[in-house]
Amino acid sequence: MMENIDSKYIKVQRATIHYLEAEKKGSQTIVLLHGASFQAQTWQNLGTLDFLAQQDYQVVAVDMPGYGQSGAFSGTPSEFLREFLESLNLHLPILVSPSMSGSYALPFLIDYTNRLRGLVAIAPVGIVRYQDRLRGIELPTLALWGSNDRIIPLQQADLLAQLMPNTQKVVIEDAGHACYMRATTEFHQHLLEFIQKLG
Repeated sequence: MMENIDSKYIKVQRATIHYLEAEKKGSQTIVLLHGASFQAQTWQNLGTLDFLAQQDYQVVAVDMPGYGQSGAFSGTPSEFLREFLESLNLHLPILVSPSMSGSYALPFLIDYTNRLRGLVAIAPVGIVRYQDRLRGIELPTLALWGSNDRIIPLQQADLLAQLMPNTQKVVIEDAGHACYMRATTEFHQHLLEFIQKLG
């Protein structure tokens, strides 16, 4: 059964930001960011919005500033995520952050650890850059990598796990940097297991 997914816009400071939402009144909210080659629509095309909504989660996929149908944002990446989550009244979401979106998710995690329930880090950029400030953060984290990632090497998954002690590393075999594109079903299963574990 296809879930009802709405296309919406919101003002974050002066920027018009577009997002997709499967508005369930479930116990947990998942916020899907995206990489540089993608947009919110990617998660709808992959079936991720549907898949999570069918488990009764509230799911929001955002077009990052300057991507898809979202305008540019003049503040810091951390401010953007804080104000976006506050504007939608999203309390303790699980943040899914692939690739480029790590430049938003990691500084937000450092500044506002207590505003997240968990992090799904899909080969995000910025681990080395922020490693001193990530050290010791105990937020439950799933580090998800494709075994053939040529952009963010697998060693950075190990680094993340060393820095953040509550990190579980999962490697999807024969998948590249956007491992969720190549092995979507397997990706969905790992994602769901992690969310359910956070309960």
